[in-house]
Parts: sequence; C-alpha cells; structure tokens
Amino acid sequence: MIMYPREAKEIIKNISKTFKVLLVTGPRQVGKTTLLLSLKPDNMEYITLDDEVLREQAKSDPKLFLEEHPAPLLIDEVQYAPNLFSYIKINVDKENKNGMYWLTGSQQFHLMKNVSESLAGRVGIINLNSFMYSEIVKNEKKELFDPAKLNEYKTMPKIDVNKLYEIIFKGGMPTLYMEKDLSCDIYFSSYLNTYISRDVKELTEIGNELSFRKFIVSVASRTGEQLNYTALANDALISVPTAVRWMSILVTSGLVYLLEPYMNSELKRITHLPKIVFMDTGLAAYLAGYTSARELQLGSSSGHYLETFIVSEIIKAYNARGVTPNLYYYRDKEKNEIDLIFYKNNKLYPLEIKKTAIPKKEMIKNFSKLEKTKKEIGTGGIICFYDTLTKLDENNYIIPVSNVINYSGPQD
Repeated sequence: MIMYPREAKEIIKNISKTFKVLLVTGPRQVGKTTLLLSLKPDNMEYITLDDEVLREQAKSDPKLFLEEHPAPLLIDEVQYAPNLFSYIKINVDKENKNGMYWLTGSQQFHLMKNVSESLAGRVGIINLNSFMYSEIVKNEKKELFDPAKLNEYKTMPKIDVNKLYEIIFKGGMPTLYMEKDLSCDIYFSSYLNTYISRDVKELTEIGNELSFRKFIVSVASRTGEQLNYTALANDALISVPTAVRWMSILVTSGLVYLLEPYMNSELKRITHLPKIVFMDTGLAAYLAGYTSARELQLGSSSGHYLETFIVSEIIKAYNARGVTPNLYYYRDKEKNEIDLIFYKNNKLYPLEIKKTAIPKKEMIKNFSKLEKTKKEIGTGGIICFYDTLTKLDENNYIIPVSNVINYSGPQD
C-alpha cells in the first residue's frame, strides 16, 4: 500500500508528549487510524470499538475493560463507549505520565461533550480531514498560508488548471489514492451508505433515509453558496426545522464547514447567513451528480468548487497544525461580496478567489467596504491561476493558487 505523508503527524507527536490523552476526531475514512498506527509506540495496544464484542465490553463494564487493556492504549471509535471517559480520567489522574491514551472518533459533537465533561485539561485534540493537495503530491508544507506575510513569498511552480480540477473532482479521501483501481462512484456510494447507516443514525433519528439523501445532495449542490434552509427543505421535502437539525449533523460529523459572515457594530445591512463549504470536494461532486472532472471544470458551478477547494484546503492545513483560523466572508444586502477574510491581530485581510488567469483590479473593488468596520485592513489579493506572485497595488497581490495550497510561506 502506498503511504502518504500527513502534516498532522508533528502536532500529534507534540500533543502526546505534553498531554495524558490525545483525541483525533474527523469524518470517517480520512485516515485517523492509519496515521496513529504509524506513529504509536511499540508497547501501545490497539483496540477498535468497531468490534461489537469489545464495544459491548467497554460499554457494560468500562472499569474492567481498562484494567484488562492497560495504558498505553489506542482506542479507535471511542464514541461507541462514552462511559470510558470518566474511567480514563480516573486512570490518568493516578499517573504522572503523558501519552497514556490515544483516542479516535468520528462524531465530534458527542465526543466534545464527553471530553469537556470528563477530560478537560487532560486532553489535546486534533481534527483530521481528508488529504489536502500538498499531501496528495507528497510535498509537505513548511508554513501555513498567511496573507500577512505575502510580501515575503516567492512564486511556487504553477499548478495546471486541468490537473487541479481532476483533484477537485476526486477529492482527498485516502482510500481513493491508496487503492488506485477503485472507482470514485463505487467508493462514494459505499461511503454514503456507511455514513447514513452508522454515523447519522447514531446522532439522531432521521426517519426517512431517502429525504436525508436528497438533503445532502442539495447541500453539496450549493457548496460555495449562502446557506438557505428554506431551499434545502423544499428540495428534500422536509420542514425548515428538520433542515436546520440535519445541517447540524453534517457540520458535527465534519463533512461541512459553515463559513460565517464577518460582522461588527459598524457594519449595517450585511448578511447574517453563513456560506456552505463541503470539506471534501470529491464527495460534493459525486453527490451533485458530476461524472467527470472536465464536466465539473466547464460547468456553471466550477467557480464555487474552486472557492470551496481553496477554503477547505486552508482549514485542513490549519487543523493539521492544531490551529483554528479566524476565517469569514463578507456580503451585504446589495450583494457586494468578499470571498474570504482572515481576521488576525485585529486586522482584516481580504481575499478573492477567482477562476481566471487574467485577474483585474476591479475584482477587489469590494475590499473598500471593509473600511466601514474601522478595523485596519491588511494585505489582501486575488487567488487565481496567474503564473507569478505579483503586486496588484500598494496593499494587494495577485496570488497563484500554488502559493496557497502547495506551499504556504516564505522559501528558504
């Protein structure tokens, strides 16, 4: 099997050295177990609660379970036995050792609830996503993308637009890269069935599976757009409250990220609706019915998929370093929009994401809308398919896609 480097490996090692418990969360099949198995000490036992016998033992007698499987211990899919957390707390409080328990889980809401109640201060948490571009091409990043440092960047080798859309269409699920002959259609069909039959039913009673499938298709078809619960409810023939509840499931399970609008007391007539970001564009493209990368690339939603891809890549990269980025977008009632805003050190860094190789200064005209915030406006620019990193004006840059997703930061 081909192994791919994961950028989260360093933060996982650091957390294990400084916390008694490590928890890696994220959607199913993004490589949590594979990564931890590659890093675990030789004396650490591995147990998966996907095994129904072990799961029942852990649920019915968690104290005895942990006595029979002493630390150091890696427990996979720990959300199936929430009673374990209180006994893990007891065990780690008895010992002055770090890295005693490594845990993985696919349902962030239940996990976070149990962790906050039982393991606060004792656990380091990493949210793992599907492969990002740099992992697929095996080019590990050295720095996170930071618009505040654009003046230090050098141009990276250009990424071919056709090849990039092939990756956008395929997405980043590790199995699709490790099993070269596996069809995307077969994989995503199986993934969806597993997701609905296991994770969703664990989180809530969805009632009508067909309606939920229509709902998730509708969400995927609107990636890169503002969240409209009424439209989603109409597509799936469900009520708006049900659409709200089901969207929370997609967010909870890590499949969807809601990019919030930037708001402050100085801004008037702005949207309060978040923007949908499907965290794996391959799954989104499958659900939306695209049959080829070319069809996606030339379709009317190609710009939304590029935007989704760029935003999700930034989020994935920050997650892999254990950092939560302050990301927003801007849209007012007159439909003036800024695709992405970094908020850092009390400054706003505005970015446009455009499927073009000929960026124009008029594309950043809405940046001036942020002056009403009375915040300092930092460096910004247009992320696009231009060949070189180039100044657009005194404060803004033309930023090649490669500088964002392949290697972020100043070169040595």
